[in-house]
Amino acid sequence: MALNLAWFDWVGIAGTLMVLAAFFLLQAGRVSGTGIVYQLLNLFGAGGVLLSLLGTFNVSVFLLEFTWVLISAYGIVRSLKARRNA
Repeated sequence: MALNLAWFDWVGIAGTLMVLAAFFLLQAGRVSGTGIVYQLLNLFGAGGVLLSLLGTFNVSVFLLEFTWVLISAYGIVRSLKARRNA
């Protein structure tokens, strides 16, 4: 059985793997929840899943991933401000 995936499917798979890797690394104690690596993995991962919706749109996934991007961006801005003030 051959997989016939479009580019947006591959981007979505990569995004999913990034979000899962971020969660695993957090649980394994390898990254901090306020660290830039964790936040960037979540931002780009959610963005990748959003792009995958170009193939087949799903409003529930869109709302989840769009909110995930916003929260990740907020965390990045907050972390950068904290570093600047330190």
